[in-house]
Formats: sequence, structure tokens, C-alpha cells
Amino acid sequence: MSIEKKRFGKTTDGKDVYSYTIANKNGMRAVVLSYGGALQALYVPDKKGKARDVLIGFDDMDGFETRCNYQGVLVGRYCNRIAGGTFTVGSKTYDVTRNEKNVTCLHGGGEFSRAVWQVRVLTENAIELQYVSPDGAEGFPGEMQTTVVYTLTDDNELILDYKARCTADSYINLTNHAYFNLGGSGSGDILPTELYIRASHYLPTDEDSIPTGEIRPVEGTAFDFRDAKPIGRDIGMDDAQLRMCRGYDHNYCLDAGNGAAAEAYCPASGIRMQMFTDLPGVQLYTGNFLNGAAGKKGRPMDRHAGFCLETQYYPDTPHRPEFPSCLYHAGEVYTSRTSFKFV
Repeated sequence: MSIEKKRFGKTTDGKDVYSYTIANKNGMRAVVLSYGGALQALYVPDKKGKARDVLIGFDDMDGFETRCNYQGVLVGRYCNRIAGGTFTVGSKTYDVTRNEKNVTCLHGGGEFSRAVWQVRVLTENAIELQYVSPDGAEGFPGEMQTTVVYTLTDDNELILDYKARCTADSYINLTNHAYFNLGGSGSGDILPTELYIRASHYLPTDEDSIPTGEIRPVEGTAFDFRDAKPIGRDIGMDDAQLRMCRGYDHNYCLDAGNGAAAEAYCPASGIRMQMFTDLPGVQLYTGNFLNGAAGKKGRPMDRHAGFCLETQYYPDTPHRPEFPSCLYHAGEVYTSRTSFKFV
């Protein structure tokens, strides 16, 4: 099989955007855009053999440019949040874009998610995306070169390999912000989806969704997914963290171990997804603030229409030296791998 390239549309500033479809022998297809490096669609056979698109999002450029809540896009230079939109490296303090409540830097200011990436076909089942972030972009230091390779194997595994290098000492934290709905895009909410996360601790947050610094045990709380349970089972519990976030929007501190770091299963479709990563954390977000914006085929994306498993270093690491560090020195290479396997 060969990778199919098609024109997807044009940005408002006149840049052409292309889609790249990677297929395997089992009927799986991944559609990746040059805009935002977005994973735009992911078709997976259900229990009856019918391919379902398990991602919510958009099927045109207008959706990505005017209604997007990071659906499917790559995120950097620093995914999740940096408190106060400022951090210090050595003797230098940097003010970065405060794009959430004019207080925090969220997802690096959105730079990577809005960029048009250069795409190169590597093999019949892999493409490489490249983007160069200029020195000072969104306030971050140094020029940063980033590549992300998407590979779809015949074992039904979608692999994302990240690589980055910056010309200055800086924090690097990259992820993909896919919203999954294993029942299929537009099939309803994800609350019946059964979820497992290999984590005995999570990070509670303050009113600005910044970690408080506490690493809290999940034992005896609504945040315990060590035994698989429906996402909706405990989401309405009387818990201050759930009330504040209108659901789950928290980093899980992954336990060491073999096998999948997380696993999700939709009883209606029979689709089961395993997530693997070499990163220390994963943000579970249950689409709490989706507001009914029109998505694929014009269907509204309502609250809980999708869930995210954003693999990452913990949020706000520049202000938390006790967290695993993602400070990379000038010229030092950042690498990470995350994959989603359908079994």
C-alpha cells in the first residue's frame, strides 16, 4: 500500500494544507494533516468489522481554525500549563504567552497546533512531520527543531515518535491532543467507556488548573482507574477536584511496569485501545468544556463527546523541581514515544 496525499484546504493566510492517509492490511486508516500535525481521523474496525472513525474533530479547515479545542493536533513547545506564563532557566527569566485567562501559558500558546508542518513520506506506513519554531516564538528561548513520525503497523498500532532540539536551554514537553470516542465520532458521550490507568497517584490542581504540588494517592477516590471502570461511574461524585474541572482534567503519575499504561474499551463497538508511553505522566481529560461546536459532518461536540490521554511530563515542571524534569540543555536531544494499539 502507498500513502495517499490529498489537498485538505487552505489556511486563512493562504497556505495549502494536505492530508496523508496511512492504511494497514487490517482495514485501519490514520489521516494526518500538515496543519497542526493533526491526527484528523483514525478508522478502526469494530466487532462487526465495520471501520469507525474513533476521533472527534473537524473535516474542514474552518473547523480547525475557528472552532478548535486542540482536537487531534500536536502540542508544544510545552504542552499543558505553565503557571503565571513565566519560568526561569539559570539566571534568565522568560515571559511566555498567557493564553488562558490571561494568567497561564496553555499548550505553549498554541504555536505548534496552528503551524503548517513540512511532511515527508518515509515508507508505505510512516510519515515524518517537521517544524522549526523560531527563537522567541511565544516567548520561548532559542530556535527549536521538532520532528514527529507517525507509523501505522500491521499490528494495528499507531506510533508517534517525537524528537526535538533547541539552541538554548529550555523546557520541552510535547504531546498529541486527540479526543477519542471508541464508539465512533458523533456516537454520543464517552461516559460508558471503560478505562484503566496504571497510576496510583495523580496531581490535584488549583482554580487555574495548576498542580498544587501534592502528589495524591488515588486509593479510595473517584480518580482510581487501576481497575477498569466506566469513565462516568464516579465522574459526578462530590469531590472538589471534579466539581472545579467539571470532570477529569488531571495528570496521572504513571507507575513503573510492563504492558499498557492505559486501556480503554467501548462495549457498544467492541473496540479496545491500549496506550503505551515512555513519559512519566498522562493527562486524562474528559471533554468537560466542549460546548456543542460543530464537528465532523456538522455534528455538535457536546460535553464528554471525547476523552484525551495526553502523554507528557507533569504540568508546570519549571516551578516544581520535585517533579520529573524536562529541562533540556542547548543542543540536547529530546525524544519520546507514545503509541495507541487496537486489540
